[in-house]
Amino acid sequence: MKRLAVILCFALLLCGCGKEGKDDVIKDFKNNINNSKSYKVTGNMEISNDEETFTYSLESYYLKDNYYKVILVNQTNNHEQIILKNQDDIYVITPALNKSFKFQSEWPDNSSQAYLLGSILKDVEDDADSTLLESDKGYVIKSKVNYPNNAELTYQKIYLNNKKVVEKVEVYNANDIVKIKVDFENVDLKAGLNKNDFKLEDYVKEEEPKNEEKSKEENKTCEDGQTCENKTDTTEQNTTQNNQTETTNENTTQGDTNTNTQTNTETDKKTTSIENIIYPLYIPSNTYLTSSEKVETATGNRVILTFSGEKNFVLIEEATIANDSMEIVPVYGEPLFLSETIGALSANSLSWDVNNISYYLASTELTVAEMQLIANSLGNETLVANTK
Repeated sequence: MKRLAVILCFALLLCGCGKEGKDDVIKDFKNNINNSKSYKVTGNMEISNDEETFTYSLESYYLKDNYYKVILVNQTNNHEQIILKNQDDIYVITPALNKSFKFQSEWPDNSSQAYLLGSILKDVEDDADSTLLESDKGYVIKSKVNYPNNAELTYQKIYLNNKKVVEKVEVYNANDIVKIKVDFENVDLKAGLNKNDFKLEDYVKEEEPKNEEKSKEENKTCEDGQTCENKTDTTEQNTTQNNQTETTNENTTQGDTNTNTQTNTETDKKTTSIENIIYPLYIPSNTYLTSSEKVETATGNRVILTFSGEKNFVLIEEATIANDSMEIVPVYGEPLFLSETIGALSANSLSWDVNNISYYLASTELTVAEMQLIANSLGNETLVANTK
């Protein structure tokens, strides 16, 4: 009898030496994140649609009291956008355009975010049926996800190392196909950040002084013994030559895209034009392009495409211009991930900027999923799926 008791004790000890259970792993994972006052994460994110995969370089920052900063750079076209949440509001910033959407939103708490550690943990805690699998390098947690604007996404796999630190997240659809993948190259849970690391002003480009102001300033700072008039003449000559060179370079560069930008030297205003209309390759069934109109504006032209039928909608396209001062566009809605960029979703519209074009899609009949499909189908094509 004593011998049997010894054997049972020995067996229990052996069982205790194996991998930890689900509750223990989740507890350690939770403590790692909740004990962090600030973190910085770097890596790559892939977003897949039915035909293509778009890759972003990723930097994610967090400071307790709900400060967030996510920097995403599209590795195909170098399009950079920043999601910023500070004590004031939530912004999606496009530095190249000196433009920002300002949101009144519950982001990031109102949906899953595969690139934010706290959001990943929340998904696990909210799913009582989450499962844990052991792997050679650590653990794999499978849990449900919450993407209100993308019902296609149903569950995720979270890969943890032996220290319970996340290394990879894969988000799947109902057909077990990976639609979002985030590879975490580095996770620093002691980043030492403060509120100054989350300022909108850090991404605002200052307006450059006009040529006349530059000349006046140069005249004031002429050194003794120099002729200020001669210096000014030389400066103006150089400025004129530089302006001609910049205009030539700008037209040459923009000529390679679907837009053309010119500078009016008399009024110092930029104008743009759309040379080729971009049509969506996805249009809801029984819906047709019924009109295409080009409207002249103060800064160039704008294309208005009207689609009618079972799902009526309007699509507006306009060439983008970098603003001299930060333009902040208020939005009562949510940031929405598209294949190539982050858009601004409101009740009946979707706005986004990509490939030198600003888009505005409006409809009272389209679902969010249909808006996403239309937006993601807008490439550098001049084909129309349905016309009537």
